Amino acid sequence: MRRLRACLGAAAAVTLAAAGTTALVASNASGATSALGNRWYAAAPYLMPLDNDPPDPAAIMDATGLKAFQLAFVLAPNGGGCTPTWGGTAPVSSDTAVQSVINTIRAKGGDVSVSIGGYGGTKLGQACSDAASTAAAYQQVITKYGLHAIDFDLEEPEYENTAAVRNEIGAAKILQQNNPGLYVSVTTAGTADGTGWFGKQMLLEAKSQGFTPNNFSIMPFDGGFNGAASQTSALTNFNAILRSTFGWDEATAYAHEGFSGMNGRSDTGEYFGQADFQTVLDYATSHHMDRFTFWSLNRDRQCTPADNGGRTSGTCSSVTQNPWDFAKYSVKFAGVTPPTGTPTPTPTPTPTPTSCKTAWNASAVYTAGNEVSYAKHNWKAKWWTQNETPGAAEWGPWQDEGAC
Repeated sequence: MRRLRACLGAAAAVTLAAAGTTALVASNASGATSALGNRWYAAAPYLMPLDNDPPDPAAIMDATGLKAFQLAFVLAPNGGGCTPTWGGTAPVSSDTAVQSVINTIRAKGGDVSVSIGGYGGTKLGQACSDAASTAAAYQQVITKYGLHAIDFDLEEPEYENTAAVRNEIGAAKILQQNNPGLYVSVTTAGTADGTGWFGKQMLLEAKSQGFTPNNFSIMPFDGGFNGAASQTSALTNFNAILRSTFGWDEATAYAHEGFSGMNGRSDTGEYFGQADFQTVLDYATSHHMDRFTFWSLNRDRQCTPADNGGRTSGTCSSVTQNPWDFAKYSVKFAGVTPPTGTPTPTPTPTPTPTSCKTAWNASAVYTAGNEVSYAKHNWKAKWWTQNETPGAAEWGPWQDEGAC
């Protein structure tokens, strides 16, 4: 499962040629003139800017004080190739939609990190021939958007592919070297023991390549977790894995450890409410962990009665909440007190009602990009599918395009 206003003027870019890529050190025409403090990039919640009914980041910033967003996900093209796209379909090279979102955030004093990978789709580490070509593809993203931070979200099925993980870790190391000051996080699956066999193999690959990111973050959900106590236990166990793998002491391991949660109802029916987030936040801050984030801002709002039927949604949390309640925990992790009053909201245009597409047919064959309607929502196929009900599984073949 797991936004268009000001276009800022161009600023000078300082570049460095190394390992066949061009490193962005300062800024470019995307409007990035200076980086936020690392704590903000460490606190950036995930936001899908093109899918899952994207919320207005300016409204979130006004309501919570949030400054940083983790935009997701950059993938290889669905049709093959070693060039970066948003979600496998929208080339980064010709993008204007995500750029507009970034401009909006930066115009209000914020910034973004970009996440590559995620669950599903083809990753660039799988599609590119080696670490250098993988890094060159990601460098296009860094240069296009003037990034100061990037997240490698390495999970199924990619992290089961040894060559792909080698390419991703190698690319991360190259980008870290070629972009001085770049904040790099690596996110992977969490288990009760900290992380599973493939996660441990990824850590060993990083050790063998001599790569140390700002943090290795685990996602303690979708694995039989039950509230905050099970998550903090997993974080304690992951700390031990980091110590044994890299030879760090406990404090050093915590300084390179991160948490990536899921707000509300998880894909497997676990529930994580505001009290759970507060408990994990207290754990993270008391142990001086490097990162606290969650999936996702698209879900950081209460479901409507029609949607809140005990299912996991990409557009709401399935728990009782006010809009952006969970984002406020990220703000606290960054060291800022969220506003207590009701800020003047950023005006947003009244949405035009969306007409419903042709109704979904269980016997029909659909391919990537086909659109249908089901349960008063429009849906877009991510890949070939037949007789798979839209919305039945968050990681299924259908992307929710909102009510119609």
